[in-house]
Parts: sequence; structure tokens; C-alpha cells
Amino acid sequence: MRLQLALNVDNLDESIDFYTKMFDTAPLKIKEGYANFAIENPPLKLVLMENPGKGGSLNHLGVEVETALQVAEAEARIAQTGLETSGIDDTLCCYAEKTETWITGPQARWEWYVKTGDSDMGSTVTDEGRIFEGVSASTQEPCCG
Repeated sequence: MRLQLALNVDNLDESIDFYTKMFDTAPLKIKEGYANFAIENPPLKLVLMENPGKGGSLNHLGVEVETALQVAEAEARIAQTGLETSGIDDTLCCYAEKTETWITGPQARWEWYVKTGDSDMGSTVTDEGRIFEGVSASTQEPCCG
């Protein structure tokens, strides 16, 4: 398990260069307007999302786990506390296939997820085949942007 930090950046290339040097780690994935790093020390999934004019702001936070069962267990535990979740979705979002749930906190949105595959698309596709451009199927909110 590791924390995910998704940041909005003004200039993706400049930010990739900075974080590559800072963490001595090259990006795991680079797409148009998007990059992510799997940093081992400290254990962190760093996601950069190019949003000119919003650079330096938080996009969302997350917890990346190893299995869909861990997502389901976390969603059940969180829901039992009375916090509202998005439910569990199998989605195509942020250039990855994922099983995920979302929780909206007072200051930030949290994604609890497992990556199940790679994708060249940044959209969400539901089991019914509906495509939502960059939004979570369950919440209709931006999935990662």
C-alpha cells in the first residue's frame, strides 16, 4: 500500500524534470498532460496533471492497494463509519484500468484504488460501455482531473 499525491502543474515537462531530480526516479508513465511516478523511497505514487493556471494546487489524494478485495474492504469499512463513498467501480481513468472508490473529505477528494491494467485513454468506461470523458462513472465528477 502507498499514498498517492496528485498535483496540478502549470508546465508538465518542467515538473517532470524537477521531480525526477528530487526523487532520483524517472516517471513510470507519461501521456499528454499527465505523468506518474512510482517512488520507492518514500513509498509514494506521485501524479502530475497539467492544468495551466492551477499549478501547485492539490488535484486529489489516494491510497493505492494491491487487490480489488482491499478496495472493497476499505470501502465497506469507510461506509460503516457514516462517510459517503462513490461505491466501487471498475473504470478506465487517468490512463489506467482500475477498481476504485471515492470519498470526498472536507478539503480533498480521496481515491482508494487498485490499478488492474494500462490504457492509452484518460476516460472512464463503465461495464455498460458508457464513456465519460475524464469523469468517474459513479459520481460524474472528474476521475483524475
